[in-house]
Amino acid sequence: MRRTDAAHNRVRILATARMAFVARGSGVPMREIARQAEVSVATVYRHFPAKDALIAEAFAEELALCSSIVEEGLAAADPWHGFVLVLEKLTEVPAREQGFRAFVAQLPRKLDFAADRARTLRMLLELIRRAQETGELRPDFVLEDLVLALVANEGIRVEPAAARVAAVRRFTALLIQSFRARPDAEPLPPAVRVPFRRG
Repeated sequence: MRRTDAAHNRVRILATARMAFVARGSGVPMREIARQAEVSVATVYRHFPAKDALIAEAFAEELALCSSIVEEGLAAADPWHGFVLVLEKLTEVPAREQGFRAFVAQLPRKLDFAADRARTLRMLLELIRRAQETGELRPDFVLEDLVLALVANEGIRVEPAAARVAAVRRFTALLIQSFRARPDAEPLPPAVRVPFRRG
């Protein structure tokens, strides 16, 4: 196969996988991705020997963005402010970038499928430890609480995008107050009308 054909197939597989994972989660079979990309299963596996590698590549930009956000928080002089910054940015990104939803949804399922993700999680744990040492973050807060917050944040379905961002900001402000060891009654951002859907 010519190099240009291989490169074209790789791009097509990544684009197809990204859409499939966003729409249906990480359970989409490699065979289905191959069918949608109009390539053979062997071609998919030649480029991506394992599904974890395909997921990581499909969401490489989001993985890098997540890492940079956590790095920024970890570099903050005040660990609590760094923790707040990370929470605010991680919750707001899905409201602005729909493709990021699939990446966030993966967090509670497989925490170590990519080196970048494992590194990001180590940084998060360090940031949590530092914030707790300041006495600002609840001592019983654990990483799973952050995962739960991010998953809950995924449930915010409001249109248009500006209203969705506003709703996420209010939700995040509530989270920050509940995570603080000594909650302050700080004013919340304005409320947003959110449609109630059952089931």
